[in-house]
Amino acid sequence: MFPTFEVVPAVDMQDSEVVQLVQGEKGTETTYGDPVEAAEEWIEQGANTLHLVDLDGAFDGERKNASAVDAILDAVDVDVQLGGGIRTADDALNLLSRGVDRVILGTAAIENPDIVAEISEKYPKSVMVSLDAKDGEVLVSGWTESTGLDPAEAATRYEELAAGAILFTDVDVEGRMEGVQTDPVRRVAEAVEIPVVASGGVATVEDVRTLRETGAAAVVVGSALYQGAFTLADARKGLD
Repeated sequence: MFPTFEVVPAVDMQDSEVVQLVQGEKGTETTYGDPVEAAEEWIEQGANTLHLVDLDGAFDGERKNASAVDAILDAVDVDVQLGGGIRTADDALNLLSRGVDRVILGTAAIENPDIVAEISEKYPKSVMVSLDAKDGEVLVSGWTESTGLDPAEAATRYEELAAGAILFTDVDVEGRMEGVQTDPVRRVAEAVEIPVVASGGVATVEDVRTLRETGAAAVVVGSALYQGAFTLADARKGLD
């Protein structure tokens, strides 16, 4: 999935536009234009994977940016992982048959863990379980509800259910561009053998290097790239 450590640009969509939120809260968004144009720009800069999130789907449980996702799938030829509003196995299987490489399940996987095995039986290694943690507990429903689950323990459970990867988002630092916390990422990465993709807080190339050292297989970056704190080329040079 990630043969070498990757920096994966985020294309978070709300009302068919690219946005970045602070700690996932509505009303904090900064808008960055058309999703297809953003996707194509990241690929031109050398991205091998795109991280798409339907934020309306994450908050409301209904995929409202499906047309934008379809347009991106038609326009690009790199790996695409998609999350937000995927609530059933049928939703996931339809997306995978459409051309999405990995579906990201958060709330659905927490509420019905067996959905991971069900999807993986037909599309092995295609499920990335999203564990978004604040104060050491996994959140669901667009980061609005705490589950009380420990992220490292949860990651182990989903690995046993044939998840292909874990997306670990540190909500405590997400969107702030104030740096990363290494201990939470390292705990999850050390708990499983499958790839762990880190997200949250990246502000510098040094943050990217730091996350690689935790054992993460990749890092999703949003605000830092959109605000020009560094480029994908800068990140690649910093990782050499």
